[in-house]
Amino acid sequence: MKNTNLNFTAKDIALIGVMVAVIEACKVALMHIPNVELTTFWIIIFTIYFGRKIFFVIPVFVILEGFIFGFGTWWIMYLYLWPLLAIVALIFKKTTSAVTWSIIAGIFGLLFGFFGAIPYIFIGSVGANLAAGLSTAFSWWIAGIPWDLVHGIANFIIMLVLYHPVTRVMKLVNKH
Repeated sequence: MKNTNLNFTAKDIALIGVMVAVIEACKVALMHIPNVELTTFWIIIFTIYFGRKIFFVIPVFVILEGFIFGFGTWWIMYLYLWPLLAIVALIFKKTTSAVTWSIIAGIFGLLFGFFGAIPYIFIGSVGANLAAGLSTAFSWWIAGIPWDLVHGIANFIIMLVLYHPVTRVMKLVNKH
């Protein structure tokens, strides 16, 4: 039988804490620029270099976000969107092309509102009226498309500019 226990060292726990701190610090630093964020960038980079440990980082980050900014409807989408990004990053983990990662990050930003509309299907479904929920979700998504464009373009540019310099540093850090 395969041992599936995760053995965390003090170093692993500290690393998870540092990853959460980096993501949160960058999030707060850029929060006044709508839909420009480094969360996508860091989740991809941390997934590439630290693999499945990202699935311990994301819940801490998401809970921290709730405590800082409140547990609103937007928070629900964080519960599945950031893990979804990590899964995509794991699938493409061997990719070393900044352009490929930029495209992935850009597409994620463009689709953020689409996938983020899912909770509104349930919120808008008064009683058993699924059509009302779908209409609510669709309206919410369409209204946010200009912001999704900003999000997608910003993610693309951020990844394109930062991928190589940060991966050079991550290779050094990962050796120790």
